[in-house]
Amino acid sequence: MDELFEPVTVGKLELPNRLVMAPMTRSRATEDGRVTELTAEYYAQRAGAGLIISEAVQPSMRGQGYMLTPGLHSAEQTQAWRAVTDAVHGKGGRIFAQLMHGGRIGHPVLYPDGGLPVAPSPIASGLQSFTPDGMLDHPVPREMTLDDIAETVADFASAARNAVDAGFDGVEVHGANGYLIHQFLADGTNRRTDAYGGSIENRIRFAVEVVAAIADAIGPDRVGLRVSPGGTVNNISESDTADLYPELLRAVAPYNPAYLHIMEAGDRALTERLRAQWPGTLILNPHPTPEAFPATVDNGVAALRDGVADAVAFGELWLANPDLPARIKAGGPYNTADRGTFYGGDHRGYTDYPALGA
Repeated sequence: MDELFEPVTVGKLELPNRLVMAPMTRSRATEDGRVTELTAEYYAQRAGAGLIISEAVQPSMRGQGYMLTPGLHSAEQTQAWRAVTDAVHGKGGRIFAQLMHGGRIGHPVLYPDGGLPVAPSPIASGLQSFTPDGMLDHPVPREMTLDDIAETVADFASAARNAVDAGFDGVEVHGANGYLIHQFLADGTNRRTDAYGGSIENRIRFAVEVVAAIADAIGPDRVGLRVSPGGTVNNISESDTADLYPELLRAVAPYNPAYLHIMEAGDRALTERLRAQWPGTLILNPHPTPEAFPATVDNGVAALRDGVADAVAFGELWLANPDLPARIKAGGPYNTADRGTFYGGDHRGYTDYPALGA
């Protein structure tokens, strides 16, 4: 397991190990999108990670996809995050904020104005959201105008500046798992006929503009991009994955992001192809086969040894094991994650997972 504990550079950060905490929505923010003292405790417990990537954070009111998720678009939200970053840094950790716009994965009951969610094209997800009114169908989203697109790019940049003001070491742009940026990338959700739809060159335009705007706002060394080639989460569909992602990487690479983060969907051959193309640091959430979910420590070690990743991200392992590095060094045992407490609730299933010897 020695490979996991070698240092690695991400942007200007020197990480003491290659164990990254993957972003995981936990839905424990206040109704107005502020994190709490419990959130600070949760992340501080996991500060032994080489890098923590926070839960998804909405960059605007319309970007919210789920109940009780945090934002970075108000002064109050920004100030609340300061307690989290201070707690992580106080334990010697490093933390990036993941910025995510839900796009069509949203519902009018989540928005103060009761408006529709927005997306590249008016195509409903076919899924439901848990809301204060129970499970409700995602509506057909409103197709974004060119002004909407420009405003959303600006929202991402503004939220990135707020993240730095809140003490984050950088931000990760969520271009994966069927959310807004992925909706632009995928031809199953993007049926536009303007400069943001049709060809691969057009469909990647929004993602590239977001990365470029954030890099300009806070510096490229503080920006990461997450993608999920071939993933189908949130009913997303791509017919040209093998051509789409190499083209996206070619367009993004000149902006010199701190890292690329791949949520692998069981296609190791594609991961190897993208690894060969990407000039910088690559973080991999390792799922080498369709059956390899959730990712295991052995998956991560193999990815490092095979050279397909510079660091490896785990989700469920970090959720249930706040002292994951110590457990790996000890050869286990590992706590089992309680799926019933993944989303919403109090400290149970959040900050009460025991450390070794507790």
